[in-house]
Amino acid sequence: MQILPVLDLLNGVVVRGVAGRRDTYRPIESRICSSSEPLAIARAFRSHFGLERLYVADLDAILQQRPNLEIYRQLSRDGFSLLVDAGIHNLATAATVLEAGADSIIAGLESIPNPALLQALVAECGPGRVLFSLDLQDGRPLIGDGDWSGMPPLQIAQVAIQQGIERVIVLDLAQVGIAAGISTLDLCAAIRAQNPDLELITGGGIRNRNDLQLLANSRLDGVLIASALHNEQLKRDDLGCG
Repeated sequence: MQILPVLDLLNGVVVRGVAGRRDTYRPIESRICSSSEPLAIARAFRSHFGLERLYVADLDAILQQRPNLEIYRQLSRDGFSLLVDAGIHNLATAATVLEAGADSIIAGLESIPNPALLQALVAECGPGRVLFSLDLQDGRPLIGDGDWSGMPPLQIAQVAIQQGIERVIVLDLAQVGIAAGISTLDLCAAIRAQNPDLELITGGGIRNRNDLQLLANSRLDGVLIASALHNEQLKRDDLGCG
């Protein structure tokens, strides 16, 4: 199971995400790094845990359409593989993010206005470079100004897969950073039952080794983690338990 450490970027630095309440996000205070600079945090993930594949949630791009392209370049030049959520809402932005060093782009429900754009992204970038993020807030789909309204989460996932998506993240922002445990397992199980070959990742609420083992037993392919790494609730040896 892939362990994907998260870099939440806001105003160009790494912040601590808590329950999706973005107006409360502050620069990270970490036990593994004294800095909130993205490259320093990424290097701490590598030195402490051996992790070089990162999930970058660029809130400057998601909220204000100001992607931190130079940060992507720095991380890529330093040897990191990047999955980047930059609030993709058109093909041009996707191309710009990939050209700046992203290995894959995240097409988030919050930002993608309709299934047609998702299909176009897969056609333009290839299914191996596009992940669909089923963004939730306390179990409810986090839908922006788009055509997804009225669909329950499982239906949204199925519609995304029908557009050619082969990799899905199920992320409940309400669980992020509060160490309350995993809330997405039932939904992930329902998606897996209908799509046995899908690459399926989840995030939000990971606390310890037991949670990782639970995810591995549930046939998840990957997990997004931030707070449990910064707080050293997880050790390097724990990451191979799945």
